[in-house]
Amino acid sequence: MDLRRTMKGRRALSTVAITTALLFAVAGCGGGNEDNSGKGSSSTPSARASATGESDSKAPETNTVLAEVKGESGITLSVSSAKRDEGGFVTVEGTVTNGTGSALAMGNWRGDERELAKNGGSMAGASLVDQTGKKKYLVLRDTEGRCLCTRFDGGIREGQTTQWFAQFPAPPSDTTKVDFQVGSMPPASIEISEG
Repeated sequence: MDLRRTMKGRRALSTVAITTALLFAVAGCGGGNEDNSGKGSSSTPSARASATGESDSKAPETNTVLAEVKGESGITLSVSSAKRDEGGFVTVEGTVTNGTGSALAMGNWRGDERELAKNGGSMAGASLVDQTGKKKYLVLRDTEGRCLCTRFDGGIREGQTTQWFAQFPAPPSDTTKVDFQVGSMPPASIEISEG
C-alpha cells in the first residue's frame, strides 16, 4: 500500500514538473522584444501583433509609401512595403486609417470563403494580382486555416490608424509589379522589392 501511494505521489510530482517546464518553454518562445521596434525578431512587428491578437497602431517605421488608395466612405489604405522573402513568399505591409466617422468591424475584408470566417475582421481576403502573368495570389494560411495576416480584433476606432501585414506566395522572380486589393477598396499598384 505504501509503495502504491509513493508511486502516485511521484507521478503527480513528475506531471507538475513537466507541465511547469512546458509552460516556461512556451512563455520563453513568445516573449522577448516588447519594445515594438521589430528588430531582433524573426517575424515582422505586424506578424507578432497578429499572432498575439493585438493590433499595432503605431505609425510605420519608414515614411515610404508605395501606394495609397481611398474608398469605402473614408477608409485610407497605405502600402509601405512589399518584400520578397526567403522561403518563397511576399510580405506586404502598410497602414489603414478609419476616417468614416464610426468604428469599423472590418469583417468585409476577410473574404468570402467559408474557411476564412474564423479569421473575423482581418486582411484574409486580400490578394495580389499579376496582370502580366494573369495570376491572382491569395493570402497564405496556416494548417488551421488562419490567415498569415493582421486580424483586427475589436475593429478599428474612428480616426485610428492601424498597421497591417499580409503574406502571399511569391510570384515568379521576374514579376516585380502587382496590384494589391482588399475588400471593395480600389486596387493599389505596388512594386515588390527583394528582402
